[in-house]
Amino acid sequence: MNPIATKVAVIGAGISGAVCASNLAKNGISVTVFESARGPGGRMSRRREITEDGRELYFDHGAPCFSTTNTEVEDMIKVWEARGLIAEWKQNFGSFDYITKQFVNIEKEGLNKKYVGIPGMNSICRALCSDPGIESKYGVTVGSLEWSENKDLWSLKDKDGHDLGQFNGVVASDKSTFSQRFTQVSGKPPPLDLSLTPGLADIVKEVPVRPCFALMLAFENPLSSIPLKGFSFENSEVLKWAICESSKPGRSTSSERWVLHSTEQYAESIIARAGLQKPSNAALTEIAEELFQEFQRTGLDISLPFFKKAHRWGSAFPATSVSKNEKCIWDAHKKLAICGDFCVSPNVQGAILSGFTAAASIFSETVSRL
Repeated sequence: MNPIATKVAVIGAGISGAVCASNLAKNGISVTVFESARGPGGRMSRRREITEDGRELYFDHGAPCFSTTNTEVEDMIKVWEARGLIAEWKQNFGSFDYITKQFVNIEKEGLNKKYVGIPGMNSICRALCSDPGIESKYGVTVGSLEWSENKDLWSLKDKDGHDLGQFNGVVASDKSTFSQRFTQVSGKPPPLDLSLTPGLADIVKEVPVRPCFALMLAFENPLSSIPLKGFSFENSEVLKWAICESSKPGRSTSSERWVLHSTEQYAESIIARAGLQKPSNAALTEIAEELFQEFQRTGLDISLPFFKKAHRWGSAFPATSVSKNEKCIWDAHKKLAICGDFCVSPNVQGAILSGFTAAASIFSETVSRL
């Protein structure tokens, strides 16, 4: 009989991995979270910047907020609200049409509830990864996963070959764990050899992604000509949406801060010329200026910012879903779960549901072996 999955490794501390780890720990399973970045968040990361004059600025430069239509997620939201991890962001949203130079499709406040993390979007992930029973290791990149059929155990090593421990089960919530894009960027094979799980290989052989650039701006004074705190762009080949970061609950209002995301087409045109390697600072400076100039082409009264910086999201946002019905990809024999927004729907709700389902799969397998 295979051993009960009482010790599980979760790779990736984004919202999917964090939800999975928290739910596993609540059910008495020991969890170790491995995250290559310096902190949790993934697409819900919060970026800290220091200006030349020493001012500290924070930006939710990934997912700006989230909403839900699912009762399971709504139940989790109630718990997170009670813990002070999230709050409803009560603002009107709409679109800006570049052709008419008008704001359109303005929705009424509260029609579609939007939530943000407090004080940043990554606060949810950070809190969940700190729940009792979870050990979180940041700045650790998993370099390989080896399956021992005789022992029914996974052995993990870091990118330098150092031992990270043995585990009864593994949850891969980071696409880099198995995606060929990892090879394109690093020149090395993905940590998880999909030939170990031939039944899953065809499903996750390659998850298409939507690259984009985030533009972070800070202004001394409010942009009073913009009546909305969040809106999408219509008829622009460069910009997709804009969010006023400083209008969110729990944020500092010492300056007005905006985050804009580029279109997928714009990002792909840059990547086609420069490749998948990390952009240089000079390249990012040029991209930031291009995106800001497009913002100014709205014709709105947009003053010069005292801070302006671009960031490239290469693979954080999936373009499709590969397991909508199952909500995660599961190998019961090896106790291997693959979860993330790329499984259910390419948004925060999808990531939450997938992580929740991955935890349930492992726990159900554990109970069935008692």
